[in-house]
Amino acid sequence: MNAPNTSPADGFDTDVLIVGTGPMGSATALALATYGVRVHVVNRWNWLANTPRAHITNQRAVEVLRDLQVDKEAEKYATPWELMGDTLFTTSLAGDEIARLRTWGTGDDRVGDYIANSPCRMLDIPQLYMEPVLFKNAAERGATSTFNTDYVSHVQDEDGVTVQLVDNISGREYSMRARYLVGADGARSQVAEDIGLEIEGEMARAATAYVLFHADLSQYVEHRPSILHWILTPGGSFGEIGMGLLRAIRPWDTWIAGWGFDMADGEPTFEPDDVLAKVRTLVGDPELEIEVESTSVWYVNQAVATTYSKGRVFCGGDAVHRHPPSSGLGSNTCIQDGFNLAWKLAFVLNGYAAPSLLDSYTTERQPVGAQIVARANQSRKDYGPLNACFATDGADDPVTAGLAKVRDPGPDGVAVRDAIAAALELKNYEFNAQGVELNQRYTSNAVITDPQAGEEQWLRDPQLYVQPTTRPGAKIPHAWLVDACGQRVSTLDVTGKGKLSLVTGLAGTAWSNAAAKLDLPFLRTVVIGAPGTADPYAAWHKVRDIHEAGALLVRPDGYIAWRQSAAVWDDNDAFEQLLGALTAVLGTSPDDTALRLHVTVDPPLAAT
Repeated sequence: MNAPNTSPADGFDTDVLIVGTGPMGSATALALATYGVRVHVVNRWNWLANTPRAHITNQRAVEVLRDLQVDKEAEKYATPWELMGDTLFTTSLAGDEIARLRTWGTGDDRVGDYIANSPCRMLDIPQLYMEPVLFKNAAERGATSTFNTDYVSHVQDEDGVTVQLVDNISGREYSMRARYLVGADGARSQVAEDIGLEIEGEMARAATAYVLFHADLSQYVEHRPSILHWILTPGGSFGEIGMGLLRAIRPWDTWIAGWGFDMADGEPTFEPDDVLAKVRTLVGDPELEIEVESTSVWYVNQAVATTYSKGRVFCGGDAVHRHPPSSGLGSNTCIQDGFNLAWKLAFVLNGYAAPSLLDSYTTERQPVGAQIVARANQSRKDYGPLNACFATDGADDPVTAGLAKVRDPGPDGVAVRDAIAAALELKNYEFNAQGVELNQRYTSNAVITDPQAGEEQWLRDPQLYVQPTTRPGAKIPHAWLVDACGQRVSTLDVTGKGKLSLVTGLAGTAWSNAAAKLDLPFLRTVVIGAPGTADPYAAWHKVRDIHEAGALLVRPDGYIAWRQSAAVWDDNDAFEQLLGALTAVLGTSPDDTALRLHVTVDPPLAAT
C-alpha cells in the first residue's frame, strides 16, 4: 500500500501504527486485524526476516497461533516436535559423543507433562518462515503496510500520535496520524529511545560468529534427530561457553555454524578458507563441501526496559528485552507481548474498556521480560560445568585427552562422569523448562485477586514443571472437552478469540442468566458440561478449582481475570458480581452505557 496523502473523516489515518514487522510487530498486527481494528505497519527494509534467527517455538506461542487460527499454516514450515529431539554434546558431528540430553519435552520422563498441559506441541519455526505467516495473515485480515519506510519521530497529544515517516526510495517525508503507536523496532529501538524508556543491564557482553550454509549432513543426524549440536573442540571455541554450535535449520541440509570470537580483536572477516575450515572442524569431515549463504555476527545482551510504554506509545519484543537465544525464549516472548497488548488496544478503541486498561501491559509483561532475560543469560552460563568436564589444560591433543578423561575407568573417571550427569541436570533449566514457558502469573489492574486463595504454593520446581490453576492471573488450564460433533476441543479453544469468556458449569444457571441480562458484544458464556462443551473425561472437573456453580472470567489472551470459587445460585447475586468484575477489569463505571444499556460500539470484535 502507498502512504496515504489525506486523512479519513475521523482525522486518523489508522487506529494503531506499528513500527517493525518482526515477531512482535507482525503478531500485534495480526491480532488487531483479527479483532477488526485498523492497523498500519511500517518496515524500513524491503523484506521480512531474511535469516533464520529465532526458531524454537514453545507451547505458549503455538497456543497464541492457535487462537489466531494460523497454527496449521505455521506447522507446514516447521521442523516437528519429534525431530527436535536430543541435544548432542560431541567432539564433532562425525566424532565421539560426550553426552546427549532429551530436550524440548521429548524425553520419556517429560513427554507426558508436555502432552497434558497444552493442546499444542513445540515446533521449530525459523523466523524467516514465521514472520511471513504472521504478516500475510494480518494483511489478509485488513492490516495495511508500507515497506522501505523509516520511522523518524513522533509527537503525542491528548487524542493521538502524529508519526513522521520517510520513504527510503524517494526520500519523501510525510506524517501519519494514529490513535496509538507501537514500537516493535528491535534491539536498537528508536521508538523506545524517543519515549525515554530506561534500559537496565549490559549490552554486547560477548560475541558470536554465524555462518548459514547448505550441506547434506543427514548421514550424521538422521539416526539421532536433533536441532542443536554442541561441539567441544579447540577449533570450535564458543567464547564464554567454550563450545561450537551446529544448528539445523531445515532437516538435514541447511545449517548454521556458530563460534565465539574475542571482541577486542574486532569482528571476523569470514574469509572463505577460514569459514570452510571452521565448518569442517565442527562437522568432523575434512572433505566436506558447503555452500555458504550468508555470514553474520551477533552480540550477547542482558538488558530489559523498566517500563514498556509512555502515554499512547507502547514498545515490545526486542525493543524492551534483549538477551541471547539460549532457552529459546526470544520470539516466543515477542509474540506474547503482542498478544497481550492487542486485545487491550482493541477493547479501548472499541469503547469496551477505559484507557487505564492499557496500564496493565507494562505491569504484566515487564516482569516476564526481566525473567526471560535473566533465564537466557543464565542458561548460557550453565554450559560451564559441562565444558569443564571435558576440558584439559596444556594437552597437545585436547580432544583425545578430553575423551580419555571422561572414559577413565578409575576413580577420577567416576567423578567426571558424576559431574557430567549433574551438568546435564542443570541444562534441563534451558531445554526442558516447561514451567518457565507456561507458569507466567500476572498481577495488574486487569486481574482481580481471589482473597480466599492465599499465596500460591508450588508443588514442584516452577521453572521445570507446569502448575495448572484457575487462580486469577494464571492462564486457563488446558483440558480436553468434547464438542457437538464428538471431536475433542480444548478449554483454550472455547475461550479467547478476541472476547472475554464467562466460564461456568451446568449448575451455573445464575451466571448464564447474568451474562444474558448484560448482553455484551464482547462477552461469551461457556457452560462446561453442556452440549458442545461436554466434559466426559472429567478433565475440567479435575483442574477447575471452583464449584460447578462458580465462575471464571477469562480474558481474550486466555488469562483468568477473576473467579468466584463458591457456588452462586441467586441471579441477582451473580449479576452484581459479574458486573463488578467486568467494571473492575475494564476500568469502567457500573453506570457505563456499554455495560448497562448494551450498546455495541463499531467496529465489532471478530465473531468466534
